[in-house]
Amino acid sequence: MTGQRAAGELKVAIAGLGSIGTKIAAALDRGIEGLTLSAVAVRDPAKHHAFIGGLRRPPQIMPIDQLGGAADIVIECAPSRHLREIVEPAVKRGKTALVVSVGGLLDNFDMVDLARANGGRILVPTGALIGLDAVNAAAIGTIHSVKMVTRKPIDGLKGAPFIVENNIDIDKLREPLKLFEGTAREAAKGFPANLNVAVALSLAGVGPDRTEVQIWADPTVTRNVHRIEVEADSARFSMSIENIPSENPKTGIITALSVIALLRKQRATLCVGT
Repeated sequence: MTGQRAAGELKVAIAGLGSIGTKIAAALDRGIEGLTLSAVAVRDPAKHHAFIGGLRRPPQIMPIDQLGGAADIVIECAPSRHLREIVEPAVKRGKTALVVSVGGLLDNFDMVDLARANGGRILVPTGALIGLDAVNAAAIGTIHSVKMVTRKPIDGLKGAPFIVENNIDIDKLREPLKLFEGTAREAAKGFPANLNVAVALSLAGVGPDRTEVQIWADPTVTRNVHRIEVEADSARFSMSIENIPSENPKTGIITALSVIALLRKQRATLCVGT
């Protein structure tokens, strides 16, 4: 479809065109029912000139804090330090913000109340996990415990604040090393680029202070591996997933696909899953 957007289509804006944002932008440009890409915000427009110009309907480029006024759905694909300046203007206008850096949401949780007061919404995609539907359902009853064990290749953990602050050398590891054990809230602070999955799991279930997390640096794996165990009054279940890293080793390919799947649900005639 070219030219003007169809009547009734929702306008979508993307903050950040890294490994996740570019895949989402390309999918929107190819066509997602009822949605159109209207705007993007990037730190260096010249760097993304060829990509944006190659889209069938190139979006506007605008400042990050103006996306909320230019779209019905604003997708945050930027470093977590920019979370508030992306999400707040959107939800204040009663728009929808789709948050990828969900770990940053814990330090800005007042935006949930702000969204509620203004008729906005904050959506968190499943991301690199599976089974959040089951956790959501179990949380309607009583969940007794939620545990997650994450194993990542060395390159996917380099530069994490927890590793830097504790002066941990992982470059020459030859066997798995447990780096961290604690709550999802603590994990999000120590590994902000790696543990959005733990925070999403916690928000679906028993919260960031009751969700238990282990993080391992593992030179024997080539994928980002997550295993979840849930004990509830309705069910006991465990889930594991091995995600293939994208060109950004901290992020799995499936993360962008999860956002695209959530976008497809916004105007789809048939939706599967809760």
